[in-house]
Amino acid sequence: MSSRWTDGPRIRRGDAAAVLKTARTPRQREPSGANGDAVESVRELPRWMRLYFYGMHGVTLDVLLSSVQGLLTDRDPKLVGFSSPYLCVLHSLSHFALETVYSQKSSFRGRSGVFHLVFYPSVYIGLQILIGNINTLTEQVRVVSGTQLAVHYVISLYFTQVFHRGVSRLQYRPSGPAHNLISTTQRGALHGLPGLARFLFFGMHGFLDEVVFTSVFNLVEKSDRSLSGHTSLWSFLMYGSCSFVVEKLYLHLHFRRGWGTWRRLPIYICFIYSWELTWGLALRQVDACSWDYSHYPHNFMGLITLVYLPGWVLLSLYQDVLSNVLLRIRCSKEEWDWNVEGGEQRSAAVNGL
Repeated sequence: MSSRWTDGPRIRRGDAAAVLKTARTPRQREPSGANGDAVESVRELPRWMRLYFYGMHGVTLDVLLSSVQGLLTDRDPKLVGFSSPYLCVLHSLSHFALETVYSQKSSFRGRSGVFHLVFYPSVYIGLQILIGNINTLTEQVRVVSGTQLAVHYVISLYFTQVFHRGVSRLQYRPSGPAHNLISTTQRGALHGLPGLARFLFFGMHGFLDEVVFTSVFNLVEKSDRSLSGHTSLWSFLMYGSCSFVVEKLYLHLHFRRGWGTWRRLPIYICFIYSWELTWGLALRQVDACSWDYSHYPHNFMGLITLVYLPGWVLLSLYQDVLSNVLLRIRCSKEEWDWNVEGGEQRSAAVNGL
């Protein structure tokens, strides 16, 4: 009987700790697919990527709130909204601070209602009041109305229940050729972003593009140093759908047919101009078209113009970059704990919130 124990492997206390540590550590490589290809383990979204997305998301909220306010005041079907690159930076920083606050929810274990309904909304509302007054701190502090407080409170609930949970479930594969990611996704081993998420991303990025573009034009033409830019809620649908189709073109023409960038670019441009013209004609039928290029040379019906061709070329090239980045992002069923060094993953069920 004793020989059965002496002959077996002995695990010392230090070895046992090492085994447990190894068991908790995510595997760096795991086989996937029938051909045995290896896929590197994913990790949390890089900080720069989160800041980029946070700024874009903040601009989207600015445009949404200002356009709804304009609709209620002027009944304008153009649904024009406003933001600025300054606010984009402020939103990036404030969202990052709110991410840190959200990561402290485990400290409220057993008191999730206090965190979600009192603590987090208080911090969120305070940050929004600070952002709203940051340009007037030397003049006069703005008074926040009860309606604005109610709107901020509702948005804070959206942040805790939807936004932070969604972002914390995003994972990033830092290396590996993009074509390997596509083949892996087709085999089902890697679940990339769903189509709806990609559409929402491209729509929000369209808001950011137009706000930055119009703010630069206002600076050059009107010497507006506030860098105030504008866009329309309709642009969300336009950019979201257009970029979604252009991404499909990129994946097909580049990875399946092997077309180079300059061979794909004319197809991108023709599609973009056709899409802008089609949307412009449709929106004009209900007096909702927010742009008019009649004062620019080389325009057609005031809806498209060759003056913007360099801008569309740059955006088309950048679209391919964004598509390659999105190919490396996947959704998980668990949330990342941003406070854990090295990006260890912690399940929302473990947090108990």
